[in-house]
Amino acid sequence: MVDYLLLAGSGFVAWIVSTLGGGGGAMLLVPLVGFIAGAQAVAPVTTLATIVAGVGRALVFWENIDWSVAKWGLPGAVVGGFLGAALFSRAPAEWLQIVVGLFLVSTVVQYRFGRKEKTFEVAKWWFFPAELVTGFLDGLIGAVGPVMNSLYLNAGVTKERMVGTKTAVSLPAHLVKIGTYTTLGAMGGQLWLFGLAAGVGALTSNWLAKRLLKDMPELRFRAIIVGFMALSGITMIWQQRETIGALF
Repeated sequence: MVDYLLLAGSGFVAWIVSTLGGGGGAMLLVPLVGFIAGAQAVAPVTTLATIVAGVGRALVFWENIDWSVAKWGLPGAVVGGFLGAALFSRAPAEWLQIVVGLFLVSTVVQYRFGRKEKTFEVAKWWFFPAELVTGFLDGLIGAVGPVMNSLYLNAGVTKERMVGTKTAVSLPAHLVKIGTYTTLGAMGGQLWLFGLAAGVGALTSNWLAKRLLKDMPELRFRAIIVGFMALSGITMIWQQRETIGALF
């Protein structure tokens, strides 16, 4: 029972932080899920939690979804998520996680701690290949943090529009991933209960998180986004410290 309460409480906090930080809620659950259920359970459990929370988030932010972006991003995310989940149990992903982490850390310099609004111009069709790659990495690693935030910021999709659009893109992809994990035998038994516990906790946070986001100034939002991206990157690199240490 204690495990379920910890997961629910962590899910609640993680999804408030991820709403204000533009994503990465699943990554905040990684240490706890890994401790309770083991490293191999991280991807399927966090995916299920994201689905449960994502349904509520989609309803809360429905009117804010930018469908001109979602129509490009969604197909890429679904295909990438399926491919990543299919390779989940067979491919070593340690160095991929380190590379993603380094990219996230670099955004602090790119955006000058959130003071710079854009670093490059973005065409809407870019979201298809970008979400394809991100979906693949997410299915393989389990959580890649707010790696797509850079593209959304440069496309001018911020605050409620960013949260709503990212949810519309990622939710179908997560459904495909959980189906793939289940088919391949990576998801079952108690892992369903762990994922549901974290997801229900996260689900209840959506309404509070939207109220907090609505009152936040644009500049502060960008600063939090960039800071959270960098922190996520540092966390991902730290998780692979043994892999890096093995080089020396």
